[in-house]
Amino acid sequence: MYSKPIDELIQAFSRLPSVGERTAERFVFYLLKSGKKDVAEMTLSLKNLIEEIKSCEVCWDFTDESPCSICADEKRDKSTICIVQEPQNLQAIEKTGDYNGLYHVLRGTLKPGHDLVPRYLKINELLSRVKKPETKEVILALNPDLNGETTMMFLEKRIKDTNPQVKVSRLARGLAMGSDLQYADEITLGSALKNRI
Repeated sequence: MYSKPIDELIQAFSRLPSVGERTAERFVFYLLKSGKKDVAEMTLSLKNLIEEIKSCEVCWDFTDESPCSICADEKRDKSTICIVQEPQNLQAIEKTGDYNGLYHVLRGTLKPGHDLVPRYLKINELLSRVKKPETKEVILALNPDLNGETTMMFLEKRIKDTNPQVKVSRLARGLAMGSDLQYADEITLGSALKNRI
């Protein structure tokens, strides 16, 4: 049985995605062995994250300014909105250099068989953007897995109900079913974006 501060930090680390109790334990003892300077730097980084990062009022990406640099960029195509599941997916698409429109970060997906739309999903905010006359196309760029497909079908219907004039497209196939967008290579992702259906 570890002392209370060690045990509390192990429990905190084990709440992170893909981190079990053994890995959390290794993290804590690594920090203890590395010295106070490394721990102080990590503490300061976490403090800065909490104090400085906020949600972009337009696209819901995490940023230190609102609107974010993409939404504030006058050179971007304001008529196209690319919907992504997570902020990491936005960055993956940006790295291709093949897209110059705006984004909307949903912050998750719907689960098949669940009737309720979780409040944390930014769907109502998306539909408010789709109502605007400058919006001509919405690209559904969610992960091609069961949750992503369920969400894209739901969004396509809601977008068409909100603004029937908006073109709704999806990324072209070429991304493997069940894959994660942020791990796709830039060539595959760029090709899927250019050849969207």
